[in-house]
Amino acid sequence: MPTLHKLLLPNVSYQSFSWGLVNLFLLGAIFVSSMMVVYTKHESRQLFSLLQQLQHQEQKLNTEWSQFLLEQGTWGSDIRVEKVARENLSMYLPEPNQVVVMK
Repeated sequence: MPTLHKLLLPNVSYQSFSWGLVNLFLLGAIFVSSMMVVYTKHESRQLFSLLQQLQHQEQKLNTEWSQFLLEQGTWGSDIRVEKVARENLSMYLPEPNQVVVMK
């Protein structure tokens, strides 16, 4: 009884048929591998671009944070608060004899 490959390909021997399948499989594996290399390289470039954007944003936010800290220190200093209280609100420090200590 003839085998399937002899019915389909009568002039091809079994050994050359099996080597053809191996070669076809290896060719497919090479193709899939090369597609994965291309995809991985593309993904790597996109992630690197995103990393650079995020680092730039981090640098801008750090600069802005430093400016806010400096501004907070300026607006919240004791000397400035006392000056605004005296000039705008007409407040003053009480004399020592005006201070009452509660127990």
